[in-house]
Amino acid sequence: MTTQFEERFSEFFEKWVCQLEQVQHQLLKLSKQDALLHNEAELQALVSKVTTLHKEYYTAKWAAAHQDVLAFFCPVWSSPLENAFSWLTGWKPSMLFQLMRKTRLANVSEQQLRKIEELRLKIRFEEERVEREMERQQVAMADQKMVELARLTARIRNGGGAVAEVEGLVDVAMKVMLSGLERVMKAADCVRLKALKGVLDLLTPLQCVEFLAATGMVQIRLRQWGRKRSNLIDLNQTKDLASCV
Repeated sequence: MTTQFEERFSEFFEKWVCQLEQVQHQLLKLSKQDALLHNEAELQALVSKVTTLHKEYYTAKWAAAHQDVLAFFCPVWSSPLENAFSWLTGWKPSMLFQLMRKTRLANVSEQQLRKIEELRLKIRFEEERVEREMERQQVAMADQKMVELARLTARIRNGGGAVAEVEGLVDVAMKVMLSGLERVMKAADCVRLKALKGVLDLLTPLQCVEFLAATGMVQIRLRQWGRKRSNLIDLNQTKDLASCV
């Protein structure tokens, strides 16, 4: 059962994806256009539109996560397939460099390739730092204070101890854990944005359009495949239930 918070953010996310798909059509159209017909100002305007769209998403995400950060670690607005490929509430930054290798960008120079590789190494280092912080949050669940709190909670359920006092301790512990998860999520998002901005800063306007068209296509297709898969599972479950009646 989804909460009101999840329903509100799901509605926002659906609208955001629709905007992304509209921009995706423009990206594909320009990326396939003859080079002689390209207008650099038009290309730059479209790239700016995409980056603004991403900034709007992360602004909304951070504001919402302050209310319920756990919802972003298992989002109901994403399919199980999308969640399977998620890295700390979003796409993994190093994925951009894998896509770049697969995408045939126009006239990439040796200097660009060298700088892109340098950026890849920096982003990988930052990914590892965020992963270590997430590991630290997970390990903290087994520290002495948490173990004692778990014992106290069990004792309360068995009829012993002060209920209000233990509930207060649980609330404090939960706030600390949620604050830690929110911090990890924001750190991961910062690496995502840094990777995207870093790549775009190294490319020409036309290369940016081609690159964004490729990354947008992967994101949109993954969502479509995930929804199709979920719909098939729901349909099969409905048929199974019907056969039991």
